[in-house]
Amino acid sequence: MEGMSLLTDPTAPRYQQIKDFILERMRSGEWSAEHRVPSENELVKLTGHSRVTVGRALRELADAGLLKRVQGVGTFVAGGPPQSALLELRDIAEDIAGRGHVHTAIVQALDSRTADEALALAFGVAPGSLLFHSRLVHCEDGVPVQLEDRLVNPLIAPAYLRQDFRRTTPYAHLMAAAPAERVEHVVEATRADAATAAALDIDPTEPCLLIHRRTWSRRMVATRAWLFHPGSRFRLGGAF
Repeated sequence: MEGMSLLTDPTAPRYQQIKDFILERMRSGEWSAEHRVPSENELVKLTGHSRVTVGRALRELADAGLLKRVQGVGTFVAGGPPQSALLELRDIAEDIAGRGHVHTAIVQALDSRTADEALALAFGVAPGSLLFHSRLVHCEDGVPVQLEDRLVNPLIAPAYLRQDFRRTTPYAHLMAAAPAERVEHVVEATRADAATAAALDIDPTEPCLLIHRRTWSRRMVATRAWLFHPGSRFRLGGAF
């Protein structure tokens, strides 16, 4: 490992250079599941960056589920494909049309919000920063199949609030304005609150599949979305 070069974008923040270096070795297969990643001390010596910078890079990759840190042993590439490997960024309108059905959308909200501490951290902005907000119900042949609650960074899509989302979709507009460079998915089973159950026209006791999605574009967090699906009307699958 001596003499290692990061070989990443020199204009990127130093912690991002370290993350990119690790991710590239994971993508290439050079570092496969359970491979031991150089320690913080080793990365400090090899890169010349500070312990704080190296620690942030490793911590963020661990928080994303890509690395696992074993106290007293070391840091390793997480084993097994994540659940998000089953998911792709797709336009729900195109999916519904591809099944020979008709997509319609009900726009429940299209407004702006200010970022609290949690949202500021998620977007990497200052608390109180402006975020665009939309809340849509997507229907297939008139039957609700997804409630999409989304926050958008105005720097990524400044015309977002001027869109007619009955005629287009947030996906279509965002992919045209700023295609996603990175996507993060978390999937969980949940129960809908009263407003969500009413929007999806389901019994409040029916389980839902909730997809948390965050996307990046131009090295910034672009969107954060919560996608609720009635358990009886949605399946998650993939082929490998």
